[in-house]
Formats: sequence, C-alpha cells, structure tokens
Amino acid sequence: MKDTMLCRRMFLKSSAFFAATVLGAKSALAKFMEGGGAPEGKLSLYNVNSSERLTVTYRNSLGEYCEEALQSLNWIFRCHQSNETTKMDLRVLEYLNRLDNGLGGGNEIHIISGYRSREYNARLRSRSAGVAKASLHTKGMAIDLAIPGIGLDRIRRTAVALAAGGVGYYPQSGFVHIDSGLFRTW
Repeated sequence: MKDTMLCRRMFLKSSAFFAATVLGAKSALAKFMEGGGAPEGKLSLYNVNSSERLTVTYRNSLGEYCEEALQSLNWIFRCHQSNETTKMDLRVLEYLNRLDNGLGGGNEIHIISGYRSREYNARLRSRSAGVAKASLHTKGMAIDLAIPGIGLDRIRRTAVALAAGGVGYYPQSGFVHIDSGLFRTW
C-alpha cells in the first residue's frame, strides 16, 4: 500500500499564500507566475530490501521543504542492515527527482541501496573490489536504483545528461548509481 504524505505546514502555507492572492495580494502571485514557479518535489519509492513504499511531496512549488517528508525519505533510504538513518543530502534527492522527471515523472523508483552504515559498507568492501572505502553512500549522498519498465541504459543516459553528480552503470547487478559528488561516470 502506498503511503502519501503531504506536509501539513506546507499545505497551510500554500493555502494561505493563494488565499492572500485571491484577497488582493496580487503582486506576490504575479511574481511567482512570472518566474514560472518550480514543479513540486515528488518521489514514489520502493525499497527492495524492506519491501516498503513511500510516495511523498518533499518540496512545494515555492521551493519550501517539508521536514516531515524529508524524515520519511531518510527512513526509507536507511541502511537496511542496521536500520541506521542519516540525513540524506538534498542534492541527491533533487538529482533523483530531476532524473525521474527526465524519464517522464511519476515512476516508482526501486531503491537498491541508499545510506549505508560504515560497518555495512566495510562488509560489502571486503566482498567486492567495486565498493569504495569512502563511499558517498556512507554520507547519505548516493543512491543505487532501478525503475521497472525503464532500461538501465536509458536511466544512465538521462542521469549523465543531467550532469548533476556521479553516475555509475552496473547492468550485471541491475542498477544505476547516482550521487551528489562531482560529475563523473563509470
């Protein structure tokens, strides 16, 4: 079952903003509309390790973040070995949102790996040379993902075109890695 989260504070702020506009604060709305606004930050996620789903609006079209929604994102991206959480980097969340939008939007993104505790990362590293010692996963700055119905190569190409951070391509393992570090590919 999908959980839909709308931040109460964000809803109230937006409602107040638009109510004020209707009551005569026309200039605020005019400025917003002239700037074109921004699409809301929405993600639909499925964690393949915990079988949890989350559909969330974490940023409204005014650019305001919802703290409760961000906490829900931190939880679903937690280390699945220890249940330890971290504050996920907003840049990687925004990268993921832009990637989803670049692929048509509204996709259910399957999380293979989000945050990793240092202990879990060390365990993975002992089994595979492909795991970085100072992995950005341990800093909440990386996500390994797949999207059912969308080929990994298309996900990779879209992520590379965004040039918003690192992009790793792991077709044998069934995922694409994105991170909010410097732009690079492998």
